[in-house]
Amino acid sequence: MTALTPDTVRAATETLSRLTEYLRDSPAPEEAIALVEPLLDEYTGLPVQLADTLRALARVVQSHPSTPRTEQTGLLVTELRAAAWEQADQHTLHYVLDGLRALYNTGTTAEPGC
Repeated sequence: MTALTPDTVRAATETLSRLTEYLRDSPAPEEAIALVEPLLDEYTGLPVQLADTLRALARVVQSHPSTPRTEQTGLLVTELRAAAWEQADQHTLHYVLDGLRALYNTGTTAEPGC
């Protein structure tokens, strides 16, 4: 595995920013769904990956020998783990995409104002 740097991680967030800007330009819904789909994959999407990353960070901080063993450290690690659980709970967003995909595959559209 190649070494990660803050710049390589920043490139990922910049890609997300570009996607957001693109979606604000109102592409076709089918295209928008296709672009967002990898982000919300049930097993490898952002909610799952971010949850895993937060748990890994908590583990690194807690297990590193130079980390101060204070109440504050414990609270910060607990916050990371709680945030990880909250992110993991969002993994079900792939069901929303399934519903949207079905909506556009059947040709069902809502009347304006509904």
